[in-house]
Amino acid sequence: MTLSPHNMDIKAFIFDLDGVIVETSHFHYEAWKKIAYKVNGYELTREDNDLLKGVSRIKSLDIILDLAKASLDQKDKDALLIEKNDDYLNLIQDLKQSDLLSGALDFLNASRDAGIKIGLGSASKNARLVLESTGIMGMFEAIVDGTNVVKGKPDPEVFLKGAGLLGFKPNEIVVFEDALKGIQAANSGGFHSVGINIETELSAFNLNSFENITPQEIIERIQNQNR
Repeated sequence: MTLSPHNMDIKAFIFDLDGVIVETSHFHYEAWKKIAYKVNGYELTREDNDLLKGVSRIKSLDIILDLAKASLDQKDKDALLIEKNDDYLNLIQDLKQSDLLSGALDFLNASRDAGIKIGLGSASKNARLVLESTGIMGMFEAIVDGTNVVKGKPDPEVFLKGAGLLGFKPNEIVVFEDALKGIQAANSGGFHSVGINIETELSAFNLNSFENITPQEIIERIQNQNR
């Protein structure tokens, strides 16, 4: 069933990638853990890793250096950034469609069938590789990632650029995010935000996953809140 734009205010969805559509955070963690150990022998914990969610690669390294109470010149930073990315790419090279999070593919298909435009808003510079590996690149009308933006989340730039490419206003778009910085970015940009597997009161509401919910139900819940 196609939803008529005349009967709804929501016309598009923008999805974060890691932790929303596919789970690659454990790959990032393993790669960053290796890098962190090279910096003063720092043992990066999973709690530390939560600070890196939705954050650019450069900012992530800065956070790790702060945790390790270390400083590096730009040349050494650049070398570590390259090494981290190479390690991450090696880890994700075997990603496939079956690695998508439970319910994500069905929700994407249902959204398209309902006439909802789909965009991606990710901090990752490898987002397109992940989309290609999992076979869902063609589902997105707009893709904005770490190669397209200057300001990282919680700045709304990534979502505002996505809205521009989709051709809709922020208040006509729902952003799906698993990180607090991403929810903050969506809210500050004037978007509706839905949290995925996150506990926060900043989003319109939160879901454990995309299982057992339809795009129409998402839209109805947001519309009811705004009445």
